[in-house]
Amino acid sequence: MIQKPVRMIAVLLMPLLIGLAGCGGGPREDMGTVVGAVAGGAIGNQFGKGDGRTVATIAGILIGGIIGSDIGRQLDENDRRRASRAEYTALESGRSGEPSEWRNPDSGHYGRIVPQRPYKIAGRDCRNYTHTIYIGGQPETMRGRACRNQDGSWSRSS
Repeated sequence: MIQKPVRMIAVLLMPLLIGLAGCGGGPREDMGTVVGAVAGGAIGNQFGKGDGRTVATIAGILIGGIIGSDIGRQLDENDRRRASRAEYTALESGRSGEPSEWRNPDSGHYGRIVPQRPYKIAGRDCRNYTHTIYIGGQPETMRGRACRNQDGSWSRSS
């Protein structure tokens, strides 16, 4: 059962996610990203307690956005975990313009996240980035902006 705070987060984030969807591919991919992000947040909320639950919810939203896209549907759980970890590392400590890479030797999928120079929006640290995922050797690139939350986690921003 989804708890009341998660429902509020989902309702508050829906306009943001719909705005993000407008920056990407076609309508099918956009809706998948939105639905995936909301579902990811709901799933993430089931883990941890207190601040840990908040971090898990936010991580679920980020991962859910990737999973819900056409690209994400082609990745297995291990791919998504590696991609998410690499994305967090790139945003947190990656040098501007230098790629952070991940690879899943079991699936053969791999990716590269390139963070850009950090900047501030309303007092929050933010970074633009590109995340290129290679599936069957074919690149698919997603672009985004993420901002650091008070708890140290990152969330996509419009």
